[in-house]
Amino acid sequence: MSQDLTQERPSATSADHVPHQAGPADYVLDPLNLKAMNEHLQKLRWVPAGPVVSAERIGDGNMNMTVRAHSERSSYILKQARPWVVKYPHIPAPVERAEVEGAFYSAITSIPEVAERMPKLLGFDPGAHLLWLEDLGDRGDLTSLYRTGGLSGDDCTILTDYLVALHRTTVPETFRPTFVNRAMRALNHEHQYDYPLRANNGLDLDRITFGLTAQAEILKEDTRYREQVARLGRIYLGEGPVLVHGDFFPGSWLRSSHGLAIIDPEFCFLGAVEYDVGVFLAHLELTGARAHWALVKERYAGDADWALAGAFAGAEIMRRLIGVAQLPLAVDLGQKIAWLERSRELVCAF
Repeated sequence: MSQDLTQERPSATSADHVPHQAGPADYVLDPLNLKAMNEHLQKLRWVPAGPVVSAERIGDGNMNMTVRAHSERSSYILKQARPWVVKYPHIPAPVERAEVEGAFYSAITSIPEVAERMPKLLGFDPGAHLLWLEDLGDRGDLTSLYRTGGLSGDDCTILTDYLVALHRTTVPETFRPTFVNRAMRALNHEHQYDYPLRANNGLDLDRITFGLTAQAEILKEDTRYREQVARLGRIYLGEGPVLVHGDFFPGSWLRSSHGLAIIDPEFCFLGAVEYDVGVFLAHLELTGARAHWALVKERYAGDADWALAGAFAGAEIMRRLIGVAQLPLAVDLGQKIAWLERSRELVCAF
């Protein structure tokens, strides 16, 4: 839609791992206003290592305001949900995504294979829709793979094993209503299964890659393809038994001092495992790592409908090429045409 330095790691909180403080609803996270930040953190008692002495906005994520805050002895991440998409302020977005993300971190604390690959949740302020998270360092996410390729088999194994462990997680009943995450799914559905194929949607794709508009029109006029994408959208909006990450792509994968890490689960929901797997497969394709599809199928030990996973992959490829959420792809029109043809093949095979 969508941080490695060895450092002191703040200790996680106890209880259900999400301390709820009311917090003023009008606090706006601003890395340039340290005075207001320190006053707010002091009210929440989120100052175990002393006051913030510097802060900077980090990441290229679409959804949230994310800041790295530094004290004299350590650093941590503050992440605030606002009633819009931070990268696209004209697009409204549900602020409850912060609560959903906090609940996700809490629900997986007892699953080492998942929790050890994610930052610790240190606190949650529902009044300001603000998360306090462990800082995993500043090596950045893996979006460079779109330009350089080179995802190793070892990294692919780690990412696959993370999904296997996550999809086996038993979600406590207290979390299940939160993980319906209906509003975020409605937002994602719009931009994944509807808007890219909508006639006259206003996107000037030729400004991205000349000739891409004509290729998008071919898919928009393909009745079979549009019907299948709509069908996938209905499956995506349906209920399911499994907790899925919901945005499993290189922008949610980090290099950290503790190894490969996964972040940004605010799109998580209870649904079909094939959605996570399909999005993963799509981005393996888009980073030149399609050869790893066989590895994913081999290591993914759960029951999965691979035709459905492939169809989700096809839809994800399509929306990343002709939708709003563009990627830093260093490819020409010919490659994009090949990927769109691959998208049609996968979607229509389901």
